[in-house]
Amino acid sequence: MRAMILNNPRVLEPGNVDKPATEDGNALVHIANSGICGTDLEIYSGGIPVNYPRIMGHEMIGEIAETAAPGVAVGTRVIVDPVMACGTCYQCRAGQSNLCPAGGLIGRDRDGGFADFVSVPAGNVYALPEEIENKEASLLQVLTTCVHAQQLSPVQPGESVVVIGLGVTGQLHVQLAKESGASPLIGVTRSAWKRELAEDLGADATFAPGADLKSRILDLTDGRGADLVIEAAGRVATLAHAIDVVRIGGRILNFGTYTETEGKLPFYQLYYKEILIVNARAAKGDDYSPSIELVKKGAVRLAPLISHEMPLDDLSTALETLESPTIDSMKIILRH
Repeated sequence: MRAMILNNPRVLEPGNVDKPATEDGNALVHIANSGICGTDLEIYSGGIPVNYPRIMGHEMIGEIAETAAPGVAVGTRVIVDPVMACGTCYQCRAGQSNLCPAGGLIGRDRDGGFADFVSVPAGNVYALPEEIENKEASLLQVLTTCVHAQQLSPVQPGESVVVIGLGVTGQLHVQLAKESGASPLIGVTRSAWKRELAEDLGADATFAPGADLKSRILDLTDGRGADLVIEAAGRVATLAHAIDVVRIGGRILNFGTYTETEGKLPFYQLYYKEILIVNARAAKGDDYSPSIELVKKGAVRLAPLISHEMPLDDLSTALETLESPTIDSMKIILRH
């Protein structure tokens, strides 16, 4: 079968490999579309180490081609949950399968979806309704991580929410907070076109970071600050901004992935404000059904987040596009 093979950091080549065997409890999925994630960029650049050669890709949808498991019908159009768990460890038994220390991620710890076929555990596939088109469906996996995060720190109707960082996940958080009744809902990013998109998707106001950011947020929150700040940029500096603009007794939802190992934070404010900080990682199987339903009923729009569509063979170009500081890009969807 055709596959895009990462042989070393930044050494990505098309090739032909054997089609995966259908083992007991697994399903073989014929991939139709896949999305590129920041994790793929980190693997590609060598920031996240993997065993080479590796086929990346964990945001994928397609049809069941073969199965050795009951209850999974050949021909079913599905989204794949790429998070693998052992099912028997303490975390799994406690309902925290996303934190399984013996688990892994398809596309990082085993070959993934940048190929014609992928073998996955049969329990990791979820049927897609006809209302969701293929190119949009690849974004559902990203949405599940945002749904999981907001379930850890639920937005109550009428709460003021600030989302810092308006990339793909930030835009999804905007929509989820709006659906939960956030008011006012404020987005923060340097990018003018991302601010415009966030307002189209439900933000009441958007601002660029700057010296007057706190005063603007205070003006919109009756001088208190935000009830909840969702940090979706993954930088120590933006976490410091979150601490600055959240109200006394407020909450911060850390969603961004921090790769920095040191930085300055206003630590006294953590104590003085009695801030509750919640961290979120990945998603669980239970997050797929509500995510699919949100898109099906139109509460979350995925199509506006797709900036480019490319064929699978152009994966290298797609990765370079996402890395480019001069190209406005959001989510790139690959056609297989």
